[in-house]
Amino acid sequence: MAAGTRDELEAIIGYTFARPERLDRALTHRSNRQGGNGMDNERLEFLGDRVLGLVASERLCRTFPDWDAGKLSKALARMVSASAVHTAAQRLKLGEHLLLGAGEEKSGGREKKRLLADAYEAIAGAIYLDAGLEAAAGFVNRTLVEPALLGHVEGLDLPDHKSALQEWLQRRALGMAEYRLRSETGPEHRKTFDVEVWHAGRMLASSIGASKKEAEQAAAMLALERLGAAPEPS
Repeated sequence: MAAGTRDELEAIIGYTFARPERLDRALTHRSNRQGGNGMDNERLEFLGDRVLGLVASERLCRTFPDWDAGKLSKALARMVSASAVHTAAQRLKLGEHLLLGAGEEKSGGREKKRLLADAYEAIAGAIYLDAGLEAAAGFVNRTLVEPALLGHVEGLDLPDHKSALQEWLQRRALGMAEYRLRSETGPEHRKTFDVEVWHAGRMLASSIGASKKEAEQAAAMLALERLGAAPEPS
């Protein structure tokens, strides 16, 4: 990666590497493993995944001292889900900095959810190796945990059915689910939202809720049940 581009990204993520080659490796997809230093980011992604789990777990325990292990587990799963990590990677514009092979570049790799999430986790792992847990925790808290706490604390301990549905579909290379607002009724202070979830031109399920997000989660849960993909109750 060019020094100027690396400097830009370090400014965005809020961390300057003592060994810049670690950031380069964190951004190198296996399709480009022969470029640059000849190594990809899979080992760093493995390490970073564990860093995310530890940092998020500690933050949840400190923030919600009255929650039992069940609530904490659900919140952790939601906070570090592929969808949440992908969103964090998008905020940091990591797609612009990925080092991809020609084939992956042509197939839209810079926008692929899994590649972006892996790069984010790899950066967390790279920071951990470069400066230890405190620096890595600062990055994870600032870019993933705090936005999650600010965004939906009230439902953080609830299962994330939307992410579960999308991950179930992606594991089978079935593409994205689409949520459509069918109707919005009631007074401004007490609206009811009716949402449908569609996939490949077929409506999988519909549900209503007091918010659009609530209705989407309920519709996703029903879709998972109808697909036979509902998780075991905890």
